[in-house]
Amino acid sequence: MLFLRYGLPGLICLTGLVVGLSLHDGEQGLEVGILLVAAGSSLWLMNILMRVGISGDRERDEEDAARTFFDEHGYWPDEQDQGARRSTTHRPPSRR
Repeated sequence: MLFLRYGLPGLICLTGLVVGLSLHDGEQGLEVGILLVAAGSSLWLMNILMRVGISGDRERDEEDAARTFFDEHGYWPDEQDQGARRSTTHRPPSRR
């Protein structure tokens, strides 16, 4: 999986650099090299954007789980100690 994320884009960019520098037949070698470097860079960027999108889904799922916990228990999951104190603490009667 790491090869597909980083190795393949790097290999395409490296090939573009080698082709661009080794072909001395004018602008065509330079153009092919630039195109390969651009293709490798775009593949790398698509992988990064995909990972950012996936991490957003994970954070959304964690937030949904925390909200469900709050609905069931009346306090947030990271407030375990405060939730226990709330249930044992008596509130004074309200004055009207």
